[in-house]
Amino acid sequence: MFEPASPTEPAAPPATPFADLQSFVALPRLAGLALSPDGSRLVTTVAHLDRDRTAWRGALWQVDPAGEAPARRLTRGGMGESSPAFTPEGDLLFVSARPDPEAAPDAPETAALWSLPAGGGEAQVVRTRPGGIGSPLVARESGTLLVTSPTLPGAVTGDDDATRRAARREKKISAVLHGGYPVRFWDHDLGPDEARLLAARPGEAWTDLTPAPGRALLDTSADIAQDGRTAVTGWVVPNGHGASRATVVALDTTTGERRTLLDDPGHDFGTPRVSPDGRTVAAIRTRRSTPERAPRQTLVLVPLDGGGPEAGARELAADWDRWPTGLAWAPDSSALVVTADEQGRGPLFRVEVGTGAVTRLTGDHGAYTDPVLSPDGASVYALRSAVDSPPTPVRLDARAPDQEPAPLPGPAEPPALPGTLTEVTATGEDGSPLRAWLVLPEAATAAEPVPLLLWVHGGPLNSWNAWQWRWNPWLMAARGYAVLLPDPALSTGYGQDFVQRGWGAWGGTPYTDLMALTDAAEALPEIDAARTAAMGGSFGGYMANWIAGHTDRFRAIVTHASLWALDQFGPTTDLADYWLVEMTPEMAAANSPHHHADAITTPMLVIHGDKDYRVPIGEGLRLWWDLQSRVADPAQNPHRFLYFPDENHWVLTPQHAALWYETVHAFLAHHVLGEPWRAPDLLR
Repeated sequence: MFEPASPTEPAAPPATPFADLQSFVALPRLAGLALSPDGSRLVTTVAHLDRDRTAWRGALWQVDPAGEAPARRLTRGGMGESSPAFTPEGDLLFVSARPDPEAAPDAPETAALWSLPAGGGEAQVVRTRPGGIGSPLVARESGTLLVTSPTLPGAVTGDDDATRRAARREKKISAVLHGGYPVRFWDHDLGPDEARLLAARPGEAWTDLTPAPGRALLDTSADIAQDGRTAVTGWVVPNGHGASRATVVALDTTTGERRTLLDDPGHDFGTPRVSPDGRTVAAIRTRRSTPERAPRQTLVLVPLDGGGPEAGARELAADWDRWPTGLAWAPDSSALVVTADEQGRGPLFRVEVGTGAVTRLTGDHGAYTDPVLSPDGASVYALRSAVDSPPTPVRLDARAPDQEPAPLPGPAEPPALPGTLTEVTATGEDGSPLRAWLVLPEAATAAEPVPLLLWVHGGPLNSWNAWQWRWNPWLMAARGYAVLLPDPALSTGYGQDFVQRGWGAWGGTPYTDLMALTDAAEALPEIDAARTAAMGGSFGGYMANWIAGHTDRFRAIVTHASLWALDQFGPTTDLADYWLVEMTPEMAAANSPHHHADAITTPMLVIHGDKDYRVPIGEGLRLWWDLQSRVADPAQNPHRFLYFPDENHWVLTPQHAALWYETVHAFLAHHVLGEPWRAPDLLR
């Protein structure tokens, strides 16, 4: 079955940029929102291609919250700008590595904190640190600043840090001495410096709130009370045996005194947010998983002024069967506006603090991020995207249920799409209802059916519900493919039981769900079932590998950053302690694709980046060997390996991203469409 989604074609020029990869990578990309204290200015960051078309550079744009004036560009620095935040006076702070005209000629280029005055004038540097400065947070009443800054472990002051850095540069030292775990995180090596939290009142020097954090601020999510006296942050605590847990702590911004607000060996905590009245901290609590039990995310509240670990915490909306992912307080502290996945969408919800009552604010098929509320609490501003629409700023009523958003004039019009968006439904082997998005190219008709591409999402705790710059189905639709975007078992937004039914059995229910949804898509008259392919990245790459060893129904398979040998993956991923509670060794063996290498007959395109630390390059290398060692005649080798020495889990630079798609297009054109093999020119 399939049903049309709500209208998917925004007003835009008729030409689509998806038919040309260089036009696609040049599309502007919005991220983040900041609202001025008086509610009159809304600022977002827009990534543009640089002059050489080899990097994206951020620029700040102002959007009219009233939706009347057109958006206007505020900054044009050659190194880009990001992380906007407003002071109580309305000055706009941002982070940039642009040259400081007052700095010494030989000063290293690092990210500094700049200010664009509210009354107009040139931007100027207001704060620096030798290791650079991260995204600023500003106390709405006092103006106290809170930032993260990488600092060498032995440094006591900023000057001390600068001296130590200079000594390493002079001797060309890159070595790091570790005394704990982890040593890598996602796509970067940890060390030699460590993240520290710094605070500063207006006109005063930095106070180092965390002089010896170790790995405690590995994945910082912090906030600051409006009076500026207290900061809250996630704080990683070692458990021993290489494992750790995530807690939430409060820090006095004058003395650095630290006290624990949320700590429970059975849970991790993150995303702390201080209520505007300064009394309560809201956070997301994640139940620590076991091989038999999936994690679960819930909202909790704890008093800011103490109560001891978990003593004063209470769960909010305990019966709400959704996983909160982001949150913002209403100005009167009576409610939270929360993001969460739901049925292939990403709505905004309002959760009342007093009763736990949940109201879905949005009634469309969009996915919302970065909610901020107007000073009077009447409106919510957010970035709205969808599978068929890139992020754009919108305004909503802060209380009305199931509403359509009011678009705000943004920095760019949504691009015209080369097709339409529909939904496919099916039933799992256990009777569970299943659904997927289906992108249909313009040329798809019953008279001329098109090839199908099954695209499995990563995660696996994830959902196809938002716009994807990195995994974009419209690029494939522009080349004539229908693209199936399924949410199998383990996907979020369908309730806890839907996650649990695939937990610890990646090759079981998730696989059969994918095949059931593929069957439903192939049954449509617009689909040519004889020409299908499958692809995926990360967990999606795992599923692509599993599919390759369990069926020959696909003409080609593309596997990116994929898990192949689970016995090898577990101890080498950047966070091996998490994998220890994902599967037992017996479960890993039962679900490892490498045990089924002998059954693979489908041509595979393997893609991996050498700086991928979440799924290390050894997975791709071992997969490639297992494929090649089974090819008797090298001249008849159907497989290819696209290797990026300096890319990570995602492949982020513009021209590498374009080359990624060009190679995928060539591989699928050869094996699915029957065209002669032709490698991209830059690879020949």
